[in-house]
Amino acid sequence: VERGSGEYKPYNDQESESLLPSSKSKVERYGPHSCYSKPQFGVNHLTIAFVAGTLACFLAQYAICGFSCFTYRREESETHALNPAVEVLASPWAGSTERHNFPPPSPTNAFPSLFPTNVGYAGKTPTGAEAAVIATAPSYPMHTGAAQLVSPQKFDMFRKWGNLSPWYSVPRTAFGLDSGPETPKTCRVTGMHLLHRHGARYPTAYASYGGPANFSSRLHAVADKWTANGDLEFMNEWTYKLGEEVLTPFGRQQLFDLGISMRLKYGFLLKNFSESNTIPVFRTESQDRMLASAMNFAIGFFGYPFEGQYQQSITIEAGGFNNTLAPYKTCPNSNDRGKADRGRAYVEKWAGVYLKDAVKRLQPQIEGYELSVEDVYVLQQLCAYETVALGYSKFCELFTEEEWNGFDYSLDLFFWYNSGFGFSLARALGIGYVQEMVARLTHTPIQTHNSSTNATLDDNPVTFPLGQSLYVDATHEVVVLHVLAALNLSTLAAQGPLPADHIPQNRTFRVSELAPFATNVQFQLLECTSLPGPQIRIIVNDGVVPLMGIEGCGPQKDGMCAVDTFVEGQKKIIGATDWEWACHGDWDIPEGWQTTTGEPPARK
Repeated sequence: VERGSGEYKPYNDQESESLLPSSKSKVERYGPHSCYSKPQFGVNHLTIAFVAGTLACFLAQYAICGFSCFTYRREESETHALNPAVEVLASPWAGSTERHNFPPPSPTNAFPSLFPTNVGYAGKTPTGAEAAVIATAPSYPMHTGAAQLVSPQKFDMFRKWGNLSPWYSVPRTAFGLDSGPETPKTCRVTGMHLLHRHGARYPTAYASYGGPANFSSRLHAVADKWTANGDLEFMNEWTYKLGEEVLTPFGRQQLFDLGISMRLKYGFLLKNFSESNTIPVFRTESQDRMLASAMNFAIGFFGYPFEGQYQQSITIEAGGFNNTLAPYKTCPNSNDRGKADRGRAYVEKWAGVYLKDAVKRLQPQIEGYELSVEDVYVLQQLCAYETVALGYSKFCELFTEEEWNGFDYSLDLFFWYNSGFGFSLARALGIGYVQEMVARLTHTPIQTHNSSTNATLDDNPVTFPLGQSLYVDATHEVVVLHVLAALNLSTLAAQGPLPADHIPQNRTFRVSELAPFATNVQFQLLECTSLPGPQIRIIVNDGVVPLMGIEGCGPQKDGMCAVDTFVEGQKKIIGATDWEWACHGDWDIPEGWQTTTGEPPARK
């Protein structure tokens, strides 16, 4: 445009028409042969072009493959009718075991002497006062579970895995008392005995029912015969990535966090050791996951380095060694499946009930492999094990909330009949730990070693001190359940034997609340201005358990009982427990026989 003219004057017609189209028709503007002119071809032209194209295609196919291109093949047609879709089988490695061996056995760049852990120059290192959350805070810090793990479901799946659940603070009234773990009014904490389970681990080598490693081996053995689709399609490339029995990274963190948590709550009890010029003795046993759990707890509780702050007793878990943290090793009847594995039959029956729909839903999604109920049960086990090992599992997406409730209850059945109040050996296997507790509470050595107690260690005041204000023992979930049964915490067994055909409402025995990964039982010692003498109460995963099953310990709003009364009640249980008969006796379980106290059939 020309400046100052006040109107647009295009430099050429093409630019003018592109910016300000004129009133001319498109044919006039673009010519008679443009796309805006009338069609130049009629129907005859199109027909001739179509026939010519068809003939050209025919000649090209004939030149390539002759008359065979146009011959009807009956066999191929029938085969296609039977198998209309092309099948893609699972990969050859599907179900195989995948291991990442770290650290390498002989790394080429490892020169420890050039990387000392202490080079001096630490700076100032004065310590402060010990934490005492249990005594000073207006509320108690509750543990919600596992922030590092990923669940694909909207509901809290992690609390529906029985003994495979990560530990969490149970609801306030979970065990029947409207009381919390915080110190009751008018009371102060004077001591604490802690019994805890190891952290999350890989599957054990043996599984009574199910077993992820066995399932993966079966799949891999026939990988050339099956293919998965739909929700199971990921299994075509799936490999088994789980180790065996040792702690997972998440399991290590659980015990580290538990150590920190207990130091914040009960750190003030260490002042008693400073005043007596002693250090604590904590106990664990020799299995890898047990020792690793104890070490991670110690790093959390004492910090790094923990040397010189405590002593770690490591008892041996093996046949021939008395050990209250692994009492089954010296109880021959615990190897008798007729006595010690009654839970399997209940789990198998219940799985057939609650997984019936899941089997029907999943079977069409895997061709060439017939899923049994036990196989589908393993898929639920894999969900739990992969999640605590790898952080997430696709198997978790396969089941409904109702089916997860069924899985949770299956583990209640298993541990009720194989470890807890319904197990004929529970009291005998847990009584040794009760004897040790009584010795600690009374500051008196064990008088008679007639169970799983170890006289060599327990009679030595160095390896088994009796004057500590703080004790920490690490064990397995089965032993925790043995001990709860031996103590006769009868409210946990109030509903009696568990059925295998339905889930009882408001059941009192839930393994996800009593014995999950890193479960912890606090035996809290208190002095109260409102009650005479020292008191004791039992707190399982932050839930207060009533002590009414112990003779002399009546109802008490905060679950407390006088220590003297508690001790006398336990002495009576110890006196009535027959280790020799339970573990070495020649007895069988009669048809239909049940127990809710963890005792075997009586001597005849």
